[in-house]
Amino acid sequence: MSQLIAEKNKALVLEAFETLFNKRDYAAAARYWSPHYIQHSVHIAPGREGLFDLIKSLPPTFKYEHGTIVAEGNFVIAHGRFSNLGLPVNWIAADVVRLEDGMLAEHWDVIEDEATRAQSKSGNPMFGSSFSG
Repeated sequence: MSQLIAEKNKALVLEAFETLFNKRDYAAAARYWSPHYIQHSVHIAPGREGLFDLIKSLPPTFKYEHGTIVAEGNFVIAHGRFSNLGLPVNWIAADVVRLEDGMLAEHWDVIEDEATRAQSKSGNPMFGSSFSG
């Protein structure tokens, strides 16, 4: 895969995440998520409707911040922070997305509760260069 394709795939995923998670523009987000979207996350109901419904149910202060992102073939992995979910702690996630025909076609994730400075045995934050809050 060329570097150009990898960069385009990463940009597509980041634009899709920004559109849905932060802008909450569901009509625009439908252009990024396949109508045949396959969801593997334990927290999300099937299809893009399950994902969109989840986002609609979250507090208006909910936000997504991306960190490291890598691409290989038709897969993109984005490391990010989901904050203000209405839970006691933020989530740090690695989202794995398979692209097909220029759309997000399939998704898996690995999620952890974000540790505080006091909880971090390494003394390092789980996301970015500083602890949140």
